[in-house]
Amino acid sequence: MNMTDPVADMLTRIRNAVLARHTRVAIPASNMKLALARILKEEGYIKDYEVVKDNPQGTIRLTLRYVDRKPVLTQLKRVSKPGLRVYTGRDEIPRVRGGLGISVISTPRGLMTGRKAYQLGMGGEVVCYIW
Repeated sequence: MNMTDPVADMLTRIRNAVLARHTRVAIPASNMKLALARILKEEGYIKDYEVVKDNPQGTIRLTLRYVDRKPVLTQLKRVSKPGLRVYTGRDEIPRVRGGLGISVISTPRGLMTGRKAYQLGMGGEVVCYIW
């Protein structure tokens, strides 16, 4: 089946796994999804991720993180969609939940958090908000 928005599919799979209290979730692999998984791990939203080469495309297995049986990830929101791309300059990088969440920006140097993009003086496409 042809997928229009693979990143939205990844966010939905994670959201559904958190709501169902699963500890792991499997997602078809791609470079963009792998970069997003790396950011989620660096920011402490997931425990770990691994790439499994079970088919030519591969699969990313995320291990979700819970603290006192409550999920660390409370919400994932896709911002820039295939029908409406959202771009931002360095000075307009959005703050999520007053700095409690992160925005993920796709820059010429790759996927990074809004905070890191601001420090490097770069803007780009706003991929999603996570808190």
